[in-house]
Amino acid sequence: MSAASLPPVLPPVLQSVLHPAGPDAAIISQFAWVLFGGGALVFALVIVLTALGLGRRARTVRPMAWIAGAGVAFPVAVLTVLLAWSTWRSGQMAAQTSQHATRIAVSANMWWWEVRYPNPAGGPDIVSANEIHMPTGSPVYLGLTASDVIHSLWVPALGGKMDMVPGRVTGLTLQADKPGVYRGQCAEYCGEQHARMALHVIAHAPADYAAWLARQARPAKPANDAILARGRQAFVDQRCVVCHTIRGVSDVTRLGPDLTHVGARLHIGAGTLRTHRGTLAGWIADPHSIKPGVRMPPASMDGDTLNALAAYLEQLK
Repeated sequence: MSAASLPPVLPPVLQSVLHPAGPDAAIISQFAWVLFGGGALVFALVIVLTALGLGRRARTVRPMAWIAGAGVAFPVAVLTVLLAWSTWRSGQMAAQTSQHATRIAVSANMWWWEVRYPNPAGGPDIVSANEIHMPTGSPVYLGLTASDVIHSLWVPALGGKMDMVPGRVTGLTLQADKPGVYRGQCAEYCGEQHARMALHVIAHAPADYAAWLARQARPAKPANDAILARGRQAFVDQRCVVCHTIRGVSDVTRLGPDLTHVGARLHIGAGTLRTHRGTLAGWIADPHSIKPGVRMPPASMDGDTLNALAAYLEQLK
């Protein structure tokens, strides 16, 4: 593989509730640290009491006093304080509303994500897959649904999780404080490839997000090259248009992911492989060897045609 065809180096990717990158995630992280700390203190107290109980000196134990104090009064006091504090802090989290927020629609499928953005110039939605791009510093409202079974979207570094139910629309508000890449995951078991149903949230500075959205609104225009032209024709001849949309080639919405700008995405297969010519060719040739159970059938074409098709998809940016 030549240096020109190597994939770019990925920026650091966060997937941890303990490294919050947004206001709601910071509150959830605080909950986690309080529970960790409180659990550690209770554990230490139990160890100390156990050591004292195993000591050589005999001690008089009053069972009812221990039951009333350690079994009733202590947990009631601790849980009451935790309930009051967590209720107060939870009230400071963002409301799940689309008012005054950037709106993005996300639909979960077995096992990938369709993402739709309102077109800033009007007209049809801008459709992508397996990545959510968003501006920093302001709330983003995700309208969530599912096409087949119950899924759940969770981006630990940005906020809590929300179930996605077929036939219903639920909402989740996320906010990123700074640009970066934040990994998410389906958090509701949804079948054979549940573990490989990831997505990435890419947060941009507001001006960069507006520029990205404007680029996404336009069809991709690969260079005028004979190999790429052969790949484009292979996309049609091999009946890829039956399942996939590439604006300017096949504009009808299909069942599979929209591939209009697939070459610009970090991964293919919902976070399974980095996006470059080699992985695209391997995926097209036999996706079931990489992600068993996916609905895409293996391709049947000669090597030159396969390489041309992979090169063409790689240039859709």
